[in-house]
Parts: sequence; structure tokens; C-alpha cells
Amino acid sequence: MKLSSIEKLTEWRSVLAKKNASGKSCLCICAGTACQASGSNEIIRATKRALIERRLLDRLSLRITGCHGFCEMGPFVLTEPQQAFYTQVKAEDVPRIIDAALAGEYVEELLYKDPSTGQKYYHRGDIPFFKNQQRTILEANQKIDPIRIHDYIAEGGYRGLEKVLSVQDPVWVVEEVKKAGLRGRGGAGFPTGLKWEMLAKQRSNGGKFLVCNADEGDPGAYMDRSILEGNPHSIIEGMIIGAYGTGATSGVVYVRNEYPIAIKHLTAALQQARTLGLLGGNILGGGFSFDIEIVRGAGAFVCGEETALIRSIEGKMGEPRQRPPFPIQRGINGKPTAINNVETWANIPVIIVRGADEYAKIGTKNNSGTKIFSLVGKIRNTGLVEVPMGMTIKEIVYNIGGGPVGKAQIKAVQTGGPSGGCIPASMFDLQIDYDSLSRAGSIMGSGGMIVMDENTCMVDLAKYFMRFLKEESCGKCFTCRKGTQRMYEILDDITTGKGTLEHLDLLEELAHVVKDTTMCGLGQTSANPVLSTLRYFRDEYLAHIQNSRCPAQVCKPLLSYSINNNCIGCQACGKACSVNAIHGERKQRHFIDASKCIKCGTCRSVCKYDAVEAA
Repeated sequence: MKLSSIEKLTEWRSVLAKKNASGKSCLCICAGTACQASGSNEIIRATKRALIERRLLDRLSLRITGCHGFCEMGPFVLTEPQQAFYTQVKAEDVPRIIDAALAGEYVEELLYKDPSTGQKYYHRGDIPFFKNQQRTILEANQKIDPIRIHDYIAEGGYRGLEKVLSVQDPVWVVEEVKKAGLRGRGGAGFPTGLKWEMLAKQRSNGGKFLVCNADEGDPGAYMDRSILEGNPHSIIEGMIIGAYGTGATSGVVYVRNEYPIAIKHLTAALQQARTLGLLGGNILGGGFSFDIEIVRGAGAFVCGEETALIRSIEGKMGEPRQRPPFPIQRGINGKPTAINNVETWANIPVIIVRGADEYAKIGTKNNSGTKIFSLVGKIRNTGLVEVPMGMTIKEIVYNIGGGPVGKAQIKAVQTGGPSGGCIPASMFDLQIDYDSLSRAGSIMGSGGMIVMDENTCMVDLAKYFMRFLKEESCGKCFTCRKGTQRMYEILDDITTGKGTLEHLDLLEELAHVVKDTTMCGLGQTSANPVLSTLRYFRDEYLAHIQNSRCPAQVCKPLLSYSINNNCIGCQACGKACSVNAIHGERKQRHFIDASKCIKCGTCRSVCKYDAVEAA
């Protein structure tokens, strides 16, 4: 079947919507990467088997979806229209869930319970993790099967494309995106509409390119992966709309090869879109042609930088090049090219369908719309959260994230991935937007948010990120290649007790030099972890240098172990010590020989009586 006109697409959507509104109850099971790792495939198989064996397909349907966001609680099952949210489900729970869904009842013990209050929630929308979000992009994941284009169309998919082709004015498309105030969600926050306007003005006989940057390289970040896995057609529709507005003729989705499920779902979605005539020549009779191909990246962090990404697409080594000329002027194979990331493209259909004025009401001035964050670290509720721009860090960490896991208080949040900065708890009233984070010494990045508590050493954290950045530096730029290496070496000296006060001055000076003189975004932002921790946690640096002490008790070379009066002489620590540094008779207090101790911490980890102390 080929949908050759807007009218045919509209008619088909109406038919599909009526079919989906059959009134049957539905079991929605997440099959995103995180839930698959937790065992959701087994839940899916058990559900299929039960529905077939019990001949329930006319009464109960199954929808396999992408990520819902609450990864901490997976695998889970959501019932519709009941909205019961069953967490950490096992295959043997499936028959009870089916019986309850058919009867309109609940499996009480599987419902989500607040871990701190014990309150049970019967409706997913009442759970604080979901209730305190504004899920514009992620909400679609639970409503569609990502490899069935019928689901996407029935839920209003490609309505944005219909509207664009009905208006028949490319300038209107670009102006709507400009008026909406959408800023690129890939990190820099450049206005998307302005970028499109510049591309539209470029003249090229050989065509123009649009690129979806799905090279998500920040540790702990998986926003783009989850959108590609759960709703690939939103990216395709966004790129088609962008092509109509800018005059682009070719599209590329550059995705890292480490995302097999995302690649699988995107490949299926592209094929379905071509079959229906939504990609290719004369799309829906609109008089324009556009197609998209997938290019797999090898996972180099530097390929998140647009000129390095372009070289990788061209089959060359992923190294940045000097700008100008900018990609808008000379990109892939010398042709004008505009690059936006996955989340940016997913916002385009929303803007067109709702209208720019309505979209701009979300968020704050100069920072409109919502932003998806991967909330990870020392926090109770980890997963993907989508909030309006302008929400404070405190609201995200405590109202959605549920606060700290244990007794240790939350100390800081790292935003923007390895190239971001650390924001202390005293500044958690800070609004999350591009400008506020920049003033605080951090960046938005693609949306990583790592929460740290009092057991995190900020000097060690800066060293961790600097190690990552020096290894990911392409080496083309001398100040980045040697600067990140030298900053790492200084941080290593400080964490091993070899640091001096002169090191702090040198570290800060070097960080500014690297920031000001490197060529691409990786080098220019690589100093952020160092500068932000020096700015807000200098006392921890001084404790390492002046007192040879790590306040968080993380840096092992600075620790000394001792055994207190809690010791009952069980000899567990002595048996675990690989260098025989612990001595003492059975049922008597033991002692550690400091001259032999290698400070591995094994004795402390095996002691059940809190008898081993570190200082």
C-alpha cells in the first residue's frame, strides 16, 4: 500500500484510530534496552503464550513498547485503560496480571510502592516520578509499538507533515520553528530555526543534507537511544518536515553501532515509511523528494562534534576541522549540511502540530519546551525524566528522583556529561536552562545528570572525567592532546598525596589555556569538571594537599585503616587480607600493621560489625 496523497493518509489514520479504539484492555510491556536487560523478553514471551493458550486475543491485547523512563523499576507492565503500573514483574506473575486486567482489579503486591513511605499507587499518573514530569516526547513511547507504523499514525503521527504540505510554504515551516524558540538539544543550544534558515538560504546544485546526530557519547546518558528505540517515526517525521522547510534532499542518521535495538527499530521504520510513500520521490504528492540512510559510528566521543561527525560519515577519520567554513556552508561531500540531535528532531512534529505559540508557552523565555535528562547516580529513582525548561535542580532531584538512597546527603549534581560542571547542593534552586547552567560553570550537554552524595570525592570525580576526555581526544589539537593529559596527571598527583598548592594554581591556569585555545567543543569544554570543582569544592582539594586526607574516604593512598572496639575477634578481616597485615587472637580485638597495609579496603568490606575505620 502506498499513501500518495494527504487525503489518503488522513483517511487511513481515521480507520486505524477506530480499529485501535476497540475497547479491549491492553497490556503494555517495555522492551527498551534497560528492561530487556532486566528480563522483559521473558515477560513478553510468557504473556504471548498465555493469551494464545487461553484464547484471550479478542478480549486482551499486547503492546510491546519502548522505554517508559522508570528504569529503576523494570521490567514492568502497564495496563490500559486501567493504568495499573506493575513493577519488577516476573514471568510467573503474568497469569495474575491477566486475570486482574480482565476483571478490572489489581494485583496488589505488584503495584508500585513508594520505598520511603510505603504508599501504594493504583494509577501510574499518581506516582511522583511520573506526576512531577511534563512528558511531551517520552509519553508517546508507551502508546506505540516502535516497529509498527500503524500505531504511530493512529496516534496522530505524520499529522505535522500533513499540516506542512497543506500550507505549502517552506518559509512558514522555518518561521514556526524560529517562533517556537527551540534550541538544539545536543548541548550547545543553538537556535534550531536560525540554523534551518541559514541552510534554506544556501544554494547548491548537488543538494543539501540533514543529519540526525545519534552519537550519544556521555557516560550514563541514554536519552537519544530511548527515543530511537521507542519512537523512531518521530525522528523520521521531524527530518521530513525539516527537509521541506530547508530544501534538503538527503538525510543521514548517524548512530553509534553500540545501539543495536535502536538501529533495528530505525531500519524497520525507514522501510515502512518508504513502503507507504512517506520517504522517497514526491512525498504525499507534495512535489518534493527526500530519503534517509543510516550510518553507523564506531563510538568515538569526538564524533559528537559536528565536523568530526561529517568526516566520519564521509568514511574518513573522525577528526574536527577548523571553522569556517561551517557545515551549513560546506558539510558532507562539500554540500550544505545542518545537524541536529535526536531529541531536537523529535520536537519538530510537536511544534508543527501544536503551533509555535503553544509550544513556546512551555519553559521559560529563550528556553522553551521540555528537556529529557538521564537521572543517575546516588539517587532513589533513576531513569529518564522529561521536565519543562526552568524547573529547578532541587525539584528534579527530590520531587522526581526521590532524594538520596541512604543516609548520606546529596552533595552535588554533574550536568552535561564529561564536559559539564559540578553544581553544589547549595545551588539546587538554580533553574535548568542553557543560560543559567552556563553562568554556573556547567553546560546542558545532551542531558546527562549524575547525582553525587557525601561519599563522592570531587577531586577523584574530576580525575575520572579528565581520564575519559584525554583518552577520547582525537589528538589533532596540541593543547587538547597534551592539556587534558597534563590536567589528569596533576589530579592524579593530588589524589595520591603528591600534590602541592602550586599544583592548584597550575591546574587552574592550564584549564583556562585549554578552554581558550583548543579547536573544537571537546577541548573547549574539557576544563569544566576541573574549573567547576575548583570553584565550588576547593576545600576538598586543600584537604588532599595540606592534610593528606580525602574527606569522602575515596582516595586510597590517603587513607589509613584501624580497628576499633567493635571488633569481636571473628578473624574475617584477617582471612580476607591478602598481605597478612592484620593480627590478633580469636575473640580478641585485632590490629592492622600500617607498614604492610596496601589500603585495599577489603577488611572494611568484609567486617559485619563496623569495626574497621578509615581516616
